[in-house]
Amino acid sequence: MHTPLRPLLDTVLEALEEGTRLRGGPLPSGGPPKVAERMRAAVGDVFPDEGDPEALRHLVRAVAEGAADPAHPLCAAHLHCPPLAVAAAADLAVSVLNPSMDSWDQAPAASELEALVTRALANEVYAEAFRGAGNGATSPHRPDALITTGGTESNQLALLLARETLGPDVRLVCGENAHHSLPRSAWLLGLPAPVILPTPNGTLDPAALETLPPGPLLIAATAGTTDAGLIDPLPEIAALCAHRGARLHIDAAYGGGLLFSARHQPKLTGLSAADTVTLDLHKLGWQPVAAGLLAVRDEHDLAALHHRADYLNADDDTEAGLPDLLGRSLRTTRRPDVLKIAVTLQTLGRTGLAALVDQVCEQAREFAKAVDEHPGFELHAPPTISTVLFRPADATDDAVAAVRRQLLEDGRAVLGRARAANRLWLKVTLLNPTTRPADLAGLLTLVEGSTPR
Repeated sequence: MHTPLRPLLDTVLEALEEGTRLRGGPLPSGGPPKVAERMRAAVGDVFPDEGDPEALRHLVRAVAEGAADPAHPLCAAHLHCPPLAVAAAADLAVSVLNPSMDSWDQAPAASELEALVTRALANEVYAEAFRGAGNGATSPHRPDALITTGGTESNQLALLLARETLGPDVRLVCGENAHHSLPRSAWLLGLPAPVILPTPNGTLDPAALETLPPGPLLIAATAGTTDAGLIDPLPEIAALCAHRGARLHIDAAYGGGLLFSARHQPKLTGLSAADTVTLDLHKLGWQPVAAGLLAVRDEHDLAALHHRADYLNADDDTEAGLPDLLGRSLRTTRRPDVLKIAVTLQTLGRTGLAALVDQVCEQAREFAKAVDEHPGFELHAPPTISTVLFRPADATDDAVAAVRRQLLEDGRAVLGRARAANRLWLKVTLLNPTTRPADLAGLLTLVEGSTPR
């Protein structure tokens, strides 16, 4: 089974290298029309009568040539990381073995690995709570975590668990800075219309939570906003939730990776007070998509997901000792994404992951300093994690948007956009630990040269 794979791996690697060389930058040039034209030419007849033994090489090369390459230092728009090679290799093993995590007999070893890793990562999230017990005291809660496809699924599950815990009238409260998946999940689950509070300074003001309507509440805070990487005041929000008897969810899809760094972990103080926490290791964890988690403070909350399907978890099989996996996700068929996570944790260790986190945060600090010292640019604020917002000095919002689109059209740089303080900013999200100061200096030169005068 594995032997025929070896020459195909060589084909894929060669095609990836050739496609990257043909692209020549972080993004293909020419914008959507040219990219579509090149892809249509490469594909030809989508479903031909006779097969092409070179299709793997041709299509991988075409996709690589037309890719946005997160490993390129000037591809810095989104929370889109370059995956670690060791994690990508582990993902290949998953594709070959093809386990499905909906019953033990389809994934015997992978199901045990998932149980070990999710428990360990949940303990990382809630370590502060355990330390707080102190003096040999035993916490009444035992944390756990589920593997998800990312922040959207994790946030949806968090709202579902809140509904099942507090009832169908639970109301979501979040800031305008919250991820769009939170209010969307409230709509999807049929919850009351959420209370969305203004966040003029980019973070949720705890004082705004003191005048909330009566009734069961789920307050959602953010540790690493999508636009600017800001962190809500978690300890103050947690204290208010405890006072009000509200349930707390923290979306740490971006900022959760700071847990791995002794230097930056204090920014997440208060995280362990949350009932549920969203993490995404395909951001500050350098995993191939998908690698999300939902951590829960109390494993008993997960009982709400219990479901019975006789062909997957019959009562007599469960009573005989076969693990029941169906309540570990709302999905049925799902890949063991835990393998790449486990391989990464063991290969790099805490020290190696911390070094990567520290590196990208330091890159952001240095880039912000360069922007601030450059007379041709305006810095929005010093970075909290690894996101920097900046704009050409004296440029209009239309000019800022045009600069970004021109760089995309030319394939020279991939920058994001964010609106803050009623203005449009260019966004750089640094997730590539190999990016050098010269790369970022070159980025400023590109933006300056593309700005209309």
